[in-house]
Amino acid sequence: MIEGHCLCGAVRVKVADSDNRIGACHCRMCQRWSGGLFLCFRATEVETVGEVARYASSAFAERAFCPTCGTHLWMRDTAEDGTFDLMPGLFDEATGWPMRSEIYTDRALASLSLEGGHKRATRAEYEAKNAHIEGDAP
Repeated sequence: MIEGHCLCGAVRVKVADSDNRIGACHCRMCQRWSGGLFLCFRATEVETVGEVARYASSAFAERAFCPTCGTHLWMRDTAEDGTFDLMPGLFDEATGWPMRSEIYTDRALASLSLEGGHKRATRAEYEAKNAHIEGDAP
């Protein structure tokens, strides 16, 4: 069990099971939401204390945040298995976790380049196998 919280502490998050590796996404939707690079780790069982605001960002996902301070909490697959993609910065334990994967690598901001031997996929490679938003702006 790991526990984390938003910037102001109004939302506390507990995770019982998680993949302690970080994933990165460079798609335009994630760039807009995160300011440049979306980082996450996966979990299926998440417990929260405090009010959580949710936004249906697509037909298959919601994004959650603290309504007090605006801290991003997760993106959740609502169409398939309900997996949570949680923001690692909420949890002190995540500072030492390795990279799992990186997607939409060909759409990364010029100032962002991630090192390491993790799995990588371009927009075309990722979208050939996964749900995505048609017409995502360049």
